[in-house]
Amino acid sequence: MKIKEITQFLEGIAPLNYQESYDNSGLIVGDENREVTSVLICLDSVEQVIDEAIENGCNLVIAHHPIVFSGLKKLNGNNHIERTIIKAIKNDIAIYAIHTNLDNIKGGVSSKIADILELENQKILAPKQDLLRKLEVFVPKENVEEVQNVLFSAGAGSIGDYKNCSFQSQGEGTFLPTKDAIPKIGEIGKQERVEEVKIEVIFPKNIEKRLISEMKISHPYEEVSHQIYILDNVYHQVGSGIVGELKKEIPALEFLEKLKITMKTDCIRHTSLVKNFIKKVAVCGGSGSFLLNNAKAVGADIFITADFKYHEFFNAENNIIIADVGHYESEQFTKELIYDLLINNFSKFAVRLSKINTNPINFL
Repeated sequence: MKIKEITQFLEGIAPLNYQESYDNSGLIVGDENREVTSVLICLDSVEQVIDEAIENGCNLVIAHHPIVFSGLKKLNGNNHIERTIIKAIKNDIAIYAIHTNLDNIKGGVSSKIADILELENQKILAPKQDLLRKLEVFVPKENVEEVQNVLFSAGAGSIGDYKNCSFQSQGEGTFLPTKDAIPKIGEIGKQERVEEVKIEVIFPKNIEKRLISEMKISHPYEEVSHQIYILDNVYHQVGSGIVGELKKEIPALEFLEKLKITMKTDCIRHTSLVKNFIKKVAVCGGSGSFLLNNAKAVGADIFITADFKYHEFFNAENNIIIADVGHYESEQFTKELIYDLLINNFSKFAVRLSKINTNPINFL
């Protein structure tokens, strides 16, 4: 199995266009056409992790955080990033990062935390825009079901928790095949009128190329009349953070004590316990302070994330509890998330979880 088969699978779940503009997810080092021996999963692809990959015969490292965020101008081994890249190249080890694109999907990093906290009724905390498109295609009446099913199978027609959604309207299509045409319906030089149905479906823009290709293959016309519209609609399946509810509300202090154990941390920085009980919980793996207003807007009792600065804690305004559990701690379960995705879908190579603790922060 080649590296690109694994990366294409992961990008089918967390497309690269879901990542934030500052990010650098994707294949950072290596040839996508190389055969995979085994895979090592980590949070940070630091030099010690590459050593671990060498020791275990792994030629593909899948990390949450990209080892390269901005462009490299030199490769002299003068810092940990350069040394890691050089060692990976020398030992034919590919490095792949699946970062904010995995953060930004339902079922991703924040969902994993929400699942561990046993939150119910989970929803994206801050859904994204400009990720949806609408396709309109005109199909002969007798071919509607076939073309529609191809569109659905390709990934179109999902709205929230509903699948196979479309709108159809009937009309009459006209055309005149010229001498160079090869019409399936009609004759050269003769004006035709055909009962047609306009099918309208919404789809995520990352599948556009494949969707149009498969639509054209299934469509009976030589030239397919279709239009694509850019939608400003919010895409509720993609975005930052997760909000959900505990099955039963519990006292705030008890919740924090349980949270400390669950997140395996020695320290939780938090604001005043302005809520006596915790029921609605917002979470975001990694640096999530930018989502505080979203957490407040949905009425969350507590917002669990990392990397709040001192002055940002004041922004709680006594309306919500902020619980900063630490960056590494908030993303520690991401390795298991990636591991489960791979072992549940591939059996041709070994998958290992890195044993290296890459957390650069220690507590005394």
